Amino acid sequence: MENHFPVEKFQAIETPFYYYNMQLLEDTLQVIKEESEKYGYHVHYAVKANANKKILETINSYGLGADCVSGNEVSASIEAGFPGNKVVYAGVGKTDKEIITGLKNNIGCFNVESIPELEVINELAEKQGVVANVALRINPNVKANTHHYITTGLEENKFGIYIWDLEKVMDKIEELDHVNFKGIHFHIGSQINDLDSYKQLCVRVNELQELFKQRRAIPQIVNVGGGLGIDYENPDENPMPDFKAFFKIFDDFLELEEGQEVHFELGRSVVCQCGTLISKVIYVKEGVNTHFAIVDAGMSDLIRPALYQAYHKIENLSSDQEDEKYDVVGPICESSDCFGKAVTLPKTSRGDIIAIRSAGAYGEIMANQYNLRQLPKAFYSSDL
Repeated sequence: MENHFPVEKFQAIETPFYYYNMQLLEDTLQVIKEESEKYGYHVHYAVKANANKKILETINSYGLGADCVSGNEVSASIEAGFPGNKVVYAGVGKTDKEIITGLKNNIGCFNVESIPELEVINELAEKQGVVANVALRINPNVKANTHHYITTGLEENKFGIYIWDLEKVMDKIEELDHVNFKGIHFHIGSQINDLDSYKQLCVRVNELQELFKQRRAIPQIVNVGGGLGIDYENPDENPMPDFKAFFKIFDDFLELEEGQEVHFELGRSVVCQCGTLISKVIYVKEGVNTHFAIVDAGMSDLIRPALYQAYHKIENLSSDQEDEKYDVVGPICESSDCFGKAVTLPKTSRGDIIAIRSAGAYGEIMANQYNLRQLPKAFYSSDL
């Protein structure tokens, strides 16, 4: 599936900006819906990947729930139309104000990460005169084979309840009158392309289910998280990951008790390929060993290359000349403000339109105003 960009229209728009291919987003959502419904699975969209309101509204229209990690994400999801009972709220450091936001919106579940958090939710729920549904986020100690900044399921990470503390946590839940044990929750990391990691997760979940059976406290919800990766190098050839194989793994390897629901939290794999950061070349500067294509987008608009040394495919949309190599850099006063080194592009000149691909996840949402730069605007294929 080739992504056709309206380059002439881009010329008339002030850069940098995010461009969203809404048809690709809808195609992706349709596949997720079809493949997950084969097994009766429940899919929540991880709002932290992209909270653009039009994106959220489109995702909600396909019946997905919302997975939130802040009180403001809960509010944004509700404003975009997600029903409160399809909103789940995770996070290792929920404030009282954020918990109250969740309680007032009658969200489906809090994914709880510690005994102190359980106690605070119980106290605040009592003051509101309600009972809060909670799922225990368990750290399964499963390696996700991904960047060390975005792995979350190892004992060395800050996330989740350690397996050896589960009995103590369950004892505490039985003491609390304003929390209701609803489920168990896992998330092992992000940008996972080795599906064997999910097989390992299923095995660990099956083992842990035995503990809950012994206590006669069968969780209704088994939330296995998300983290499914995408192809950053070949966005046109692979515009969406293999959702069919992904969901089938859990059907093949997860051993469920009667009445249990399987929930997912997909973020990057839903929105990443539909988004592109569009920029213009300001200058081409000849260096000693390389040429620099200096663009008007910077690490304030897309921080992933600077933060994770992440790869994004870079294309010159307005040149068809012979290829040359460039370091594609931004205008910010940091050496890390670089989108790619020795990038092969058609001969590039001032004013050329540059596309930085696969930027729909952790792009616009992480934009900042470092150097007092303006936040990038968003435009949509359906409007151009």
